[in-house]
Amino acid sequence: AWLQVLPCWILQFDFLCALFATSLLIFDCAGCSRGDSFVRAQGKMPQDLQNSQRFHVMRPQHHHAMLTFALGGISCQSAALVTNGVDVIKTRMQLHGEGAKSISSRGIVATFGHVIRSEGFLALYQGIVPSLLREGSYSTIRMGLYEPIKRAFGVDQPGQSYTTNAIKKISAGAVAGGIGAVIANPTDLVKVRMQAGQGGSHQYNDTIGAFRTIVRHEGISGLWKGWWPTTQRACLLTGTQIPTYDMVKRALLKNDVLSEGRPLHFMSSFAAGFACACTTAPTDNIKTRLMSQPVDASGKGLLYASTADCFKKTFVAEGFKGLYKGFWMQWLRIGPHTVVTFIVFEKLRQWAGLQPV
Repeated sequence: AWLQVLPCWILQFDFLCALFATSLLIFDCAGCSRGDSFVRAQGKMPQDLQNSQRFHVMRPQHHHAMLTFALGGISCQSAALVTNGVDVIKTRMQLHGEGAKSISSRGIVATFGHVIRSEGFLALYQGIVPSLLREGSYSTIRMGLYEPIKRAFGVDQPGQSYTTNAIKKISAGAVAGGIGAVIANPTDLVKVRMQAGQGGSHQYNDTIGAFRTIVRHEGISGLWKGWWPTTQRACLLTGTQIPTYDMVKRALLKNDVLSEGRPLHFMSSFAAGFACACTTAPTDNIKTRLMSQPVDASGKGLLYASTADCFKKTFVAEGFKGLYKGFWMQWLRIGPHTVVTFIVFEKLRQWAGLQPV
């Protein structure tokens, strides 16, 4: 019986942590704005805010690995709460007209309207449970591993000046994302299938039922269906997202365009989100189709035999643009997701006494 309620406990804890982090970030804006205004008017901070954590000066210190992992996961869960509806629309757009030349792509507004009319507003939060579980595993790992892997590659060692070694930073992000994706693939699989909705090939009543059904009909290995394109996408995403944020942020600081703070975090994360959408859209499309395809009694896919087969069939049937189907929704999802993730992540790091990214 406890196995049935454990995921609910985990979800409630994850939801509260993410909601707490997001709420504190919003309420903190008032205090920060007050301090910023005072500084501009008086040339110094108000006395009652000088010693506040909101304005404490960051000093070089050893990163606390476990804390970095936890804060990374919570920040990504906060972003998932905001962007789940966009993720649902993106998934539906990617699956609409799958493998057909004659069916034109359904636009964002049309897809949104169709979902609301046929399934109701709550359909925008289909798959929210596995989505939060996925962020709590996959994103915790990738966000936490980036910095130690980057230092293991000899970049930005403690006590050394900042270096812009794009290749090593991209490699560090790719390794961190790949490790997280392989481990968390089951939650990603369930998320995609549940977000496919009524028109999908798989129908589940709840998250636990989805895991049970997959194991019963497709075996344990069925939970890792689509793991290769998922890992490819994760390598591309993390190898693009975190290093782009890192390097854009440092470039803006170095050229005195912006100083450390929310505007800098927003601009850097906005650039990182757009870069992610450009690099990951084709693999995200392939991953969605592989995971949501119908299977036979043995758990073998009926539409695609492999990642290469899915890529080939999609390209032949729908052309190059078929690989980028749902691109704008992909960007509308990964863009805000990246912005919320890094703004919350930076604020949580500040409160915890860690250096900025």
